Amino acid sequence: MEHYNFWSLVPPIIAIILAIKTRQVFVSLLIGIWLGWIILSGGNLLTGSVKTINGIIQVFQDAGNTRTILFSCLVGALIAFVQKSGGVEGFINFINKFLSRIKKSKYGDQRIIVQIFAWFTGVVIFVETNISVLSVGSIFRPIFDKLKIPREKLAYIADSSSAPVSIIIPFNAWGAYIMGLLVLQNIDQAFGFMLKTIPLNFYPLLAVIMVPIIIVTRKDFGPMKKAERRAVEEGKVLRDGATPMISDEVVSLSKKKEIKARAINMLIPLCAMILMMPIILVYSGWPEVANIEQMTFGEQIFSALGKGSGSTAVLFSVIIAILTGGLLYKAQKIFNLKELTNLTLKGISGLMPLALLMLLAFAIGNVCNELGTGKYAAEISKEWLSPHYVPVIVFLTSCFIAFSTGTSWGTFAIMIAVAVPMAQSLNADLPLTVAAALGGGVFGDHCSPISDTTIISSMASASDHIDHVKTQLPYAITTGLITAALYLLIGYLTS
Repeated sequence: MEHYNFWSLVPPIIAIILAIKTRQVFVSLLIGIWLGWIILSGGNLLTGSVKTINGIIQVFQDAGNTRTILFSCLVGALIAFVQKSGGVEGFINFINKFLSRIKKSKYGDQRIIVQIFAWFTGVVIFVETNISVLSVGSIFRPIFDKLKIPREKLAYIADSSSAPVSIIIPFNAWGAYIMGLLVLQNIDQAFGFMLKTIPLNFYPLLAVIMVPIIIVTRKDFGPMKKAERRAVEEGKVLRDGATPMISDEVVSLSKKKEIKARAINMLIPLCAMILMMPIILVYSGWPEVANIEQMTFGEQIFSALGKGSGSTAVLFSVIIAILTGGLLYKAQKIFNLKELTNLTLKGISGLMPLALLMLLAFAIGNVCNELGTGKYAAEISKEWLSPHYVPVIVFLTSCFIAFSTGTSWGTFAIMIAVAVPMAQSLNADLPLTVAAALGGGVFGDHCSPISDTTIISSMASASDHIDHVKTQLPYAITTGLITAALYLLIGYLTS
């Protein structure tokens, strides 16, 4: 059975509604997973409950899942390192010297400048979404706190400059993956075709552009406006009762006494992590392209970048960053081996909630695959076929699939296989239709509460996860509605 009809949609939708309504994201995901296995077991409660436990355990059978969960834990060690070594404090001191030179004016406000810096940092690091989010959160969280900018705003900026940018600038694993999907649909010159889709991929373009507009104009709306007012008027970067995605013991670590605060103690480990990311991607993907004689060396490098393992790259990048930091601090005689070990364990323990959340997110993703959630949603869309409406239908369907399943790449795989033949058979604009499928997938990655990028954005900013989702969702929906209107209009004009 390819899908379970309407029942395919029930588990993820229930999990998302419960998470937003109750703020108990762990329990909500667990209920969604349990409902999924009950459906897969034909309604048998006992069998479904047993399969729920086995389904969670089976997450670790996928090496990529295990690497991502380990990465989620080890990030805590890196954060603890840069805090305790005085790297964060040193970087704040450096930024404060710069900010002190900025006069208080309409376009010189310190809060605006710092937020623009954070957005620009995320845009520049387009090689891998998790590294982008982690870098923005780690570097700017203490500065945002000092300037009383809400954590929700940092999470929004980090999230909006990761996945949207990665698909706009396709010289990364995202671009290579999409080209592979296009090749499977017999599209010649896949790279050139993908470049044609970029100016038509309205959602990520608008999502990236919207951030500096919101920052400069200060026209926040929805829950984010309340968060901004709370931070400015009450000095609270988190709401009362919020549960940050990272332990306060890790975030609030002060530097070791009697050492000098130095920005390099943060920047060198982070730069090592960022630089190693593309290198390990190429290394892990090289065996698949090394013997292809038709390719030039440059083509092999780019192809290997796309075929490399993202989970391997992020895991080894953060391990190298931790080792780099450990050697750096040892050389400066800041920490001895025992202190480094204890600090590593303390950091890991502070990220255990994130690791658990990632585990449950993978588990519900597996359930959705078993239920055929994405296939059913794509099949429903075929009932609305019309050349004029193909782009907007493809976009909205991709949005729904990605939001429900929490995976943009899974959505790409489903929707490109649907969108290409759909556009060809109905004589709709092919680049526009493919762009719509890609943009809809990014929407889900951007704002679904069960998306790994959304989860890591909450972690990196030390924000309450549901607060991040609720404050970002109005911006994402606004951008999504504008995008849908553009696809409707252009689809009508070009078909």
